[in-house]
Amino acid sequence: MSKPTWNGMTAKLAAEKMEVYFDGTFTSPQLNHPEGLAFDNKGDIWCGGEKGEIFRICDNGGKIEQIACTDGFILGLAFDKSGFLYACDLKHSSVFKINPSNGEVTLFADGDGKERKMAIPNAIAVDDENNYLYITDSHDSNKPGPGIWRFNLESGKGEMWFSQNLSFANGIALDSQNSCLYVAETFGKKISRILISEKGEPGEKETVVEMDALPDGLWIGHDGKLYISCYEPSLIYCWSNDTGLELLCYDTTAHTLCHPTNCVLRGTDLYTSNLGRWHITRIKDVTG
Repeated sequence: MSKPTWNGMTAKLAAEKMEVYFDGTFTSPQLNHPEGLAFDNKGDIWCGGEKGEIFRICDNGGKIEQIACTDGFILGLAFDKSGFLYACDLKHSSVFKINPSNGEVTLFADGDGKERKMAIPNAIAVDDENNYLYITDSHDSNKPGPGIWRFNLESGKGEMWFSQNLSFANGIALDSQNSCLYVAETFGKKISRILISEKGEPGEKETVVEMDALPDGLWIGHDGKLYISCYEPSLIYCWSNDTGLELLCYDTTAHTLCHPTNCVLRGTDLYTSNLGRWHITRIKDVTG
């Protein structure tokens, strides 16, 4: 089995570990350039489309259904403990709340309810324990800016929680104690960490790891590692304090893994969306 290399690093997993889990190229509805990715409690995959579609992929990758639509462009997705789905929308600069049982779409947030509006709401992390929703705002692809929003899940009220500049804030992940946030700064080519105080206030930003790729999505596994899907080149890194930065897998042809954005770990397998194509990728035994 071939293990490709990138800038002197050899991938831990062979290229054969990557496979197309669901191919939506010719399905009806068509899976068009998915960005966000989330699992529900039944094990079905939910992802978005380039026209605001909200898709559910069920039957172990055998079927796709369109459940809802925002008439926008869907970025990050996340479920809360009550089973509601939240979706970042690029076109509307908003976050929508979707009821999976009937497809009802309602506006959850587009700013602080006063003067400050969202620019590019991109990715979501849910703190069910403390009833918060954290949302990265990518601000502008050409210059750094704020930041990270935080909203109360019950009231829907929120504000720009972290207002320091970030270099295109993208993927976001909460640690298991809800004590810090990891944020992918795509055009800064780094992952940053922001501590959360006991009162829920943000600490200073610190750089966790820098890399020679464009990080997009983040996921913290049950093994304690941070999984980092990179948009360019098409590869997955993993990082921990103990091991440092490791190259997990790399697709030199950008075919099976094609500009991955968000990633989600389920069991021992990692699933990624592929903004560059029409399918969902599964990478087997990443924690094995």
